[in-house]
Amino acid sequence: MSLRGDVCVVTGACGFLGKRLVRLLLEEEKMAEIRLLDKRIELQFLQSLEDCKGETKLSAIEGDIRDGEFLKKACRGASVVFHVASIIDVSDSVKYSELYGVNVRGTQLLLEACIQENVMSFIYTSTIEVMGPNPKGEPIINGSEDTVYDSTLKFNYSKTKREAEERTLQAHGEVLQNGGQLATCALRPMYIYGEGCRFLLGHMDDGIRNRNVLFRMSLPEALVNPVYVGNVATAHLQAARSLKDPQKRIAVGGKFYFISDDTPPVSYSDFNHVMMSPLGFSIQEKLQLPLSLLYLFCFLLETLSIILRPFIRIIPPLNRQLLTMLNTPFSFSYQKAKRNLGYVPRYSWEEAHKRTIEWLASQLPAEREKIWSK
Repeated sequence: MSLRGDVCVVTGACGFLGKRLVRLLLEEEKMAEIRLLDKRIELQFLQSLEDCKGETKLSAIEGDIRDGEFLKKACRGASVVFHVASIIDVSDSVKYSELYGVNVRGTQLLLEACIQENVMSFIYTSTIEVMGPNPKGEPIINGSEDTVYDSTLKFNYSKTKREAEERTLQAHGEVLQNGGQLATCALRPMYIYGEGCRFLLGHMDDGIRNRNVLFRMSLPEALVNPVYVGNVATAHLQAARSLKDPQKRIAVGGKFYFISDDTPPVSYSDFNHVMMSPLGFSIQEKLQLPLSLLYLFCFLLETLSIILRPFIRIIPPLNRQLLTMLNTPFSFSYQKAKRNLGYVPRYSWEEAHKRTIEWLASQLPAEREKIWSK
């Protein structure tokens, strides 16, 4: 099922995944219009799309996801919404009110705008972190949508993403103003990597400061399966096509899907090394402290930050939940997305690996200069 002639809205269009999704839509579908919605639209990004936009109208719409009237105007006349925008925070550095306002309230307002403006399909970008890992660090290996797990969450980010996902799925089947029905689904990507990944750049910067030695924060046996950004964009396109198809719409809607690809399972720290070893980086052989002592260290830092909070806000560089996430085997299969959505990774591991390394290599000189000039 093609999206030819449709009008779509992409929230977070100038973010890491949003940019890749917009380009894919332009390359794969002859849509009538793509509305790029973000708090700030980069002129350079718009100019970079000239080579592939064809006759598709590109509309840059700047505004706040927490503004209901703004969202209704952005959705007016659209048929599909890709809700990619959110605040990502794994260090608990963002105030809960702001996280909730953007991640939960913004999603609810967008769903309401879709209902009022007769938008037929809504695809929500969730995250693997709505599943866990839980504070006990209980592992999942090659899990599926049917995996039973005590997904007690401690990160405010994870909690707000899970509530937003729940609201999205509950909205499936809501009656639109014109009498039609809204169809929704949620995609749960693994850790997303690729060109433009700020987390990879951050780890590279740390390695540069440490004389080209990457820090080890994960045990080698804590296997996860990262997913390439191009494949996540492909999954979003397939989800939209499925929700538009009258035969698939009922079966696909109201459900979530794990999105991974054929990237080999590896620990987070070793994945950084896989990507950066061709650029001359090595990695620490062992954790800087035994894992139990690292947990104790994090506990002390967290306690200190709580004691000082009435006077000064201190964000510990590492916390127990992040340490748990980095050291828990946690991997998932994409087979249900393949069966129901027709999702097949567009990019092989070899190509994703090559593209990401080439991008990191292009960034390396500027990162070195930025760090050593300080």
